[in-house]
Amino acid sequence: MRMRPFDFLWKRLWLTFLLMGVFFLLFGVLTVNIFILLKVNIDLYVDYGAMVIADGALLQLAELIGYGYLSLLFYVLFKACEHVLVTRLAGEKPTSCELFREPA
Repeated sequence: MRMRPFDFLWKRLWLTFLLMGVFFLLFGVLTVNIFILLKVNIDLYVDYGAMVIADGALLQLAELIGYGYLSLLFYVLFKACEHVLVTRLAGEKPTSCELFREPA
């Protein structure tokens, strides 16, 4: 039997709860950090124009966008753990394919 991603979370609620907390903290820290750095980066562009591209501000902007997608990944992982916990605490035990089924 092939194990699907997150199938192990259905069996270990304590691990699911722990991972949910870790993903939530990582999402929160990255999100706050991104907003602060993005504001400073945009202010730098507004104040000095295209001159800051040579100083590496464009690379920093690309890194901030990458961190945004990483933060989004942590949010999706948090929501997956939340789904597992809520479903288990509600007394339901779905099959492994229910995690990947599209809503009707």
